[in-house]
Amino acid sequence: MTRLPSVDWEPSCEPLERVDVLGIPVHLAADYGLWLRQRAAQSLGTHVVTLNSEMTIQALEVAELGQIIRKADLVVPDGAGITLYLRFLGRGNYHAPGIELVESLLATCGDWPVFFLGGAPGVADQAVAYWQRRRPDLVVTGTQHGYLNPELEAELERRLQALQPCIILVALGVPRQEVWIRDHRHLCPQAIWIGVGGSFDIWAGRKTRAPRWMRKLYLEWAYRLYKEPWRWRRMLALPLFAWRALVPALLGRIPAPKPPTRS
Repeated sequence: MTRLPSVDWEPSCEPLERVDVLGIPVHLAADYGLWLRQRAAQSLGTHVVTLNSEMTIQALEVAELGQIIRKADLVVPDGAGITLYLRFLGRGNYHAPGIELVESLLATCGDWPVFFLGGAPGVADQAVAYWQRRRPDLVVTGTQHGYLNPELEAELERRLQALQPCIILVALGVPRQEVWIRDHRHLCPQAIWIGVGGSFDIWAGRKTRAPRWMRKLYLEWAYRLYKEPWRWRRMLALPLFAWRALVPALLGRIPAPKPPTRS
């Protein structure tokens, strides 16, 4: 059975305000981690999507991904483009990088059982080792690499159904991880399911995040491109997002020129 988290507050999980970004929803919360802990305290299964500009454009081009994101329980503003868009709309400064949200959750999740799924063989185990050094009391119920054949997938489904972890981290890349979560949520209906992209590689020490100063300037995308130049085709989504979302949002904040007055 799922082990409910130990909490020292009265669970109260208010519905979140939603803002559309080119028709893709983003939820606004003062503290996303607190909202998720409250959901878990009430055994409310939750699908979390960490949205950036690239995923937004992909969701507009791939109908299946767009539908999954629209039905997700929590969509957080992960990327700089989404954050800037919200600021240009005058909605405030909302920025919740997925890896930081998950780190906050794992640091405060008490005795919740966690399952690590995804990455190359060995990466999930290395990510767990990192977290067990950081939090020796973290309860990890299992790991599974992301190179799944039909036999491995069937066995994984049986394990998840038997273990019923509270948090399931899925590092299969976009859109595969979102599709996998949609298709398997029924196995652990009370769990928090989060697509975490390349977070396992960072925790495992195989990749590094951008320096803090670059993150503060919303330039983490440039660091990824520098470290992984093969991503350049995927990065073409960034100027497309800027043209379709950021430029109109920015122009909407610029007052229209006043007509000339006759003297």
